[in-house]
Amino acid sequence: MKSETLNVQQIFQDRRQYCVPFYQRAYVWTQRNQWSALLEDITEKAQARLSGIKPTPHFLGAVVLEPQTKSGLLGVDTLHIIDGQQRLTTLQYILASIRLALRAIDLSDLEMLVLPCLKNTNEATMRNKEVERFKLWPTFRDQSHFIQSLNVDHVDDLRKVFPDSFTLHGTLRKHFNHPPSLEALWFFSHAFIKWISAEGHSLQENAIALIEAVLTDLKLVSISLEAEDDAQIIFETLNGRGAELHATDLIRNYIFMRAEHDNVDAAALYENDWKPFENPYWTEKQRRGRINKPRLEWLIHSTLQAEKQREVDLSRLYNEYRDYVGKESSSRRADQQVELLNRYALQYKELIGGVGTTPIACFGRRIAAYDMTTIYPLALLISVASIPDTEKAAMYNDLVSFVVRRAVCGLTPKNYNNVFMNVLRHLAKTSISSAELRSTLNSLNGEAARWPTDSEFLNACTTARLYPGRLDAQKIRSMLTELEGELRRQVKTEEPVVPNLSSLDIDHLMPQNWFLHWPLEDGHTVTDSDATAVNQIVLAGAELTHEQLLVWKRQQAIATLGNLTLLNLSVNRSVQHSAFLKKRDGLITHTSLRLNIPLIILDKWDEDKIFSRGELLGNAAMRVWSKVD
Repeated sequence: MKSETLNVQQIFQDRRQYCVPFYQRAYVWTQRNQWSALLEDITEKAQARLSGIKPTPHFLGAVVLEPQTKSGLLGVDTLHIIDGQQRLTTLQYILASIRLALRAIDLSDLEMLVLPCLKNTNEATMRNKEVERFKLWPTFRDQSHFIQSLNVDHVDDLRKVFPDSFTLHGTLRKHFNHPPSLEALWFFSHAFIKWISAEGHSLQENAIALIEAVLTDLKLVSISLEAEDDAQIIFETLNGRGAELHATDLIRNYIFMRAEHDNVDAAALYENDWKPFENPYWTEKQRRGRINKPRLEWLIHSTLQAEKQREVDLSRLYNEYRDYVGKESSSRRADQQVELLNRYALQYKELIGGVGTTPIACFGRRIAAYDMTTIYPLALLISVASIPDTEKAAMYNDLVSFVVRRAVCGLTPKNYNNVFMNVLRHLAKTSISSAELRSTLNSLNGEAARWPTDSEFLNACTTARLYPGRLDAQKIRSMLTELEGELRRQVKTEEPVVPNLSSLDIDHLMPQNWFLHWPLEDGHTVTDSDATAVNQIVLAGAELTHEQLLVWKRQQAIATLGNLTLLNLSVNRSVQHSAFLKKRDGLITHTSLRLNIPLIILDKWDEDKIFSRGELLGNAAMRVWSKVD
């Protein structure tokens, strides 16, 4: 490679064009993070010139360039920007802003000092003058706004070109997603107008000092690659430490730099197969715990775990990816890599969206309340396997049963990353089948991994304090929704498919605050303080009186499954702490759920009724979350 230190004028003066490869990310520099500091550096150099002091050069860093074609008599020389596109693009915005500032204060005769660094001249010799007249050609995501901005002749015309970005008073809207080129030109041009107009020197002296500061005092190290240089290795060396780029940026560059080596049409591969990964769905950041990453990064992380059958270090995602496609999988070609990601992306999108009727979409919908991303690689491995959908559905049913049963039985999810990875690894080595998965889950033992039996699960459904208790609101709502579906399957209902019940309230039929309207079975009324005293006696291990036992029995029953249902929010609020007959009247008028219909024929609701309903729902739960030994 060849390295030389050049100022801005030397970088841009020849008849050449710096092209940002189409697969690189968009322009991301901002006023807060980069522009303000750079403006300060420029005006500092300009002020030194006005003061008669020879300024020391200000280094902007390095740019790595890969020469593509020599123009000859027609066209312009083109160079790909391997690294440094943010710097070079910003310099173009600065030069364009100087031109706008000069025109705004009637010094347009000086714009010829910067114009040769903004536009390639002699358009008659260009093959495509609409493109080649620009010194820099951005990636496709930035092209339209870049062209619009650099074609503006007066700063006020920016309002006409980007009307949605401005208020009625002509100022930039706050909290608005402006095109970066507009924000850059608006920021720099107004800052330059203000600086040139400052008193102490003439407008012309200020303008020339500013132009010279940009063209000659700002310097870059220009590194030009030669035929034997590996552009990807150099790109990794500069960016692979994770300081600026996402792992997905490095992965994308790796794929498309490799495409040429694999004799793959990179442009067609990008346009036809990779481009969907650039849309907001995949670039949107998703939080898992304290980690916030683009959704595409989470997809690749899950894909690699499914393919490698082991844990993958998220902080080394790019290196893990490169090792897999370059070494562990017999060196996949660029098109094979994108094909692999697309195959998993389709399944991943259905998994986390939970919309649709495919086995993995149904699984995602059923497991969503448990926020269990550690199961994703296993779910994806099953989904991409060449097995019938009926087999996939059976496997997902067992996984949901495993998770729900353990949650209802109060068993910890803390070891799930190891549990599901071990199951994944076993299936990958043996066979991906429902029989093999069921055998594996049944073989797990210990509190951190075992699959609860029918008797343990039924007992938990009838006697355990679930809400509040072992399950949060999302989980108990999900459980009640699935039980509603099972109850509908047992009768000839007019509406066999359960509608969306996510907006309904979770209701305790016997309310948690039962003291005013719900006397004990012996007729006595109890206060909140009486119930608190009973709890303290139990904690102390002392014996309870008969009446205290009744209080304790009631307190234990209220949070069990048999006492829980779903209600319209307004209905629930209107009868929240009321006596049962008033609640029943509300159900008669407003409910259509099979969870509630059997209740409307009852005259009372007590602990025995709660236990009976718990058994009924528990037996339904064993059908929904079945376990075959």
